[in-house]
Amino acid sequence: MTTNRERLLQAFNNEPVDRVPVGFWFHFLPDGDERYAGLERPELIAENIEGHKKYIQEFDPDFVKIMSDGYFGHPSLRGKKFEKPEDLLAVEPLPSDHPWIKGQVALVKEVVKAAGKERSSFYNIFSPLTVLRQELSNAKVGEFFKTNPEIIQKIVNIFAQDQAEVARRVITEGGAEGIYLSVQTPEDQIISGEDYTQYIRASEDVVLAAANALSQYNILHICGYRGHKNDVKIWQDAGAAVINWAVTFEPLSLEEGKQIFAGRAVIGGFNNNPGELLDAGSKEEIEAETERLLNNAGKIGVILGADCTVPSTIDIARLNWVRRKLLPFEC
Repeated sequence: MTTNRERLLQAFNNEPVDRVPVGFWFHFLPDGDERYAGLERPELIAENIEGHKKYIQEFDPDFVKIMSDGYFGHPSLRGKKFEKPEDLLAVEPLPSDHPWIKGQVALVKEVVKAAGKERSSFYNIFSPLTVLRQELSNAKVGEFFKTNPEIIQKIVNIFAQDQAEVARRVITEGGAEGIYLSVQTPEDQIISGEDYTQYIRASEDVVLAAANALSQYNILHICGYRGHKNDVKIWQDAGAAVINWAVTFEPLSLEEGKQIFAGRAVIGGFNNNPGELLDAGSKEEIEAETERLLNNAGKIGVILGADCTVPSTIDIARLNWVRRKLLPFEC
């Protein structure tokens, strides 16, 4: 009998599978300061861990994406005001024993234990620029970049060092199969694709390289959260084995994405937003979309899931409609 892990890695390797894998993921803390406050409020990390455990028990996913709720942002930014780009020059890399790093390793270790050895887990790590934007706001980062792009470049490279350390340790100590690196171009095109490639991409490559040195199974997520649109071609050559993006908002289907990303395995297919098919469609509609996705994208190198995190209010039974429909698509 094929285990969840064996099936998933076969899909990652573009090998035939007995059943197309499926996985969805949630945030387990509210959309607000709670996602940043794990160091000050350890009860939030406990809540995040319990949320993962409950989800694993109720849905039995083929793989687990471990959410970094409670550890959003970066400790050097939290609670501070930055009025001009030069204020960021006070940011320094964290020591390897910093609680922000050790805490994430501990979080991963707990969830991996709950997921079991026969299921792969991947830890969410935000791109260095996303970390900066989450703390300072999109508009301020755009303003700072326009004034002094070299300072923004320096800061994201510092964050990349810390995130690379997290990536290494969640794999070697936490037991994660790999990482799920979430990247995103800023809203309102405040940084052009050309400038993003020149000043920002290298910081993401540092994090991926650290993970790739320890695992060949790392995922790149081109985040289309709440309808955000990216230029996916920025990451055509990114060093990740598997790619996930918002098929609706780019727009880019699974089969088209496999071509753009040189035949690498892909994750996704469903719009994750409230009120869309996965959240509000009928059983028959969800089953029909599952069938359509696989008829178009095939069964090799495809993992069904969503564009991003699914609403916390969704009934998990609805997600099982996708998995049950996969059974006729055995190889």
